[in-house]
Amino acid sequence: MSHTYPNQQESLLAKVKGKTGKISDKTHEEHLKLYTGYVNKSNAILTELEKMGTPDPTNPAVANQIFSSVRSLKVDFTFAIGGLKNHELYFSILGGNGKPTDRILKHIDQDFGSFDNYKKDLKATGISARGWAWTGYDHGTKKLFNYIGDAQNSYPVWGVVPLLGLDVYEHAYYADFFSNRGGYIDEFLNFVDWSAVEALLPKV
Repeated sequence: MSHTYPNQQESLLAKVKGKTGKISDKTHEEHLKLYTGYVNKSNAILTELEKMGTPDPTNPAVANQIFSSVRSLKVDFTFAIGGLKNHELYFSILGGNGKPTDRILKHIDQDFGSFDNYKKDLKATGISARGWAWTGYDHGTKKLFNYIGDAQNSYPVWGVVPLLGLDVYEHAYYADFFSNRGGYIDEFLNFVDWSAVEALLPKV
């Protein structure tokens, strides 16, 4: 039996409900419906792969880089599971007071010069992205960096642990901020739960 990803919609909504200022509960409720779609599609694709059994690599209908059943299912799986994981990260690090402390603040100060510099860099990254911005910890450099993602599965970086996910698709903010993406990012930063972010920071 293939792995089944649980739908955490209710617990994720409870984490942020009434705790994100001008980013409304209604926006979160609608946003989490999209997350549920990613959970359902991830599980559905895994079911299809399980039904396939061990694929025959000599059959071009099964395994081929132009078009094949393995390519179709596994490429689409990266998009679906990316949507699942990105949204779980996004909602899990919201609902706080926006003020980092302790280890995460020390890293921010070391790697960006100040928390104000970090916020400016993340905002610029979010405005420049087409879908996502992440703060990640690179095991190679031992530093934090703000990464761009243009889709659920764009530009993953090996050896980087995502600590903070910022959804900049319009569904995350348009109902509350219209086209003012910068204002949405400012409000997002006001309500980051930095204790949740720090819990994801590797202890090195």
